[in-house]
Amino acid sequence: MKRIAAALAALGLIAAASLWLFVLVPSAHPRDADAILVLAGDRDRLDEGLALLHERVAPRLVISLDPAAWPRADGLCAHGAICFHAHPYSTQGEAETTARLIRRRGWHSIVVVTSRYHLRRAQILFDRCLPSKPAFVAAQTTFTDYVANIAWEWGKLLYQLTIDRGC
Repeated sequence: MKRIAAALAALGLIAAASLWLFVLVPSAHPRDADAILVLAGDRDRLDEGLALLHERVAPRLVISLDPAAWPRADGLCAHGAICFHAHPYSTQGEAETTARLIRRRGWHSIVVVTSRYHLRRAQILFDRCLPSKPAFVAAQTTFTDYVANIAWEWGKLLYQLTIDRGC
């Protein structure tokens, strides 16, 4: 009976931590920025980036491309969006590439768009790499997205907090 209670308590702690780390993460409501950066991965992120662009939060759209085909983003890249492939292909690589882009362009503020389950880890990495703290906006994130990604995010977050602490 004690083992069952301990197992249930452990599961409750993991569930509560998962909610706090990956689901109940606040999203910013930015006003003025130099650029809107859409991180690679979930394609719904681009919709939120375009909505912010249409709201005139920033005059520029920056898209981090992943290796998979993304015709919609490719079309925007061909028509004025600033696009890049992060090296290495990871959130940390995106943060490092963005830091170089900010320095080259002389930007002071950016808005980063990613999925809600990814917000907390992206904040940690971008705060380590960028000269100023960006605003983070959550894109539409479905229940299926959470189920498919929270276990991966746990592993990646623990790795970033313990083993890879650099920018």
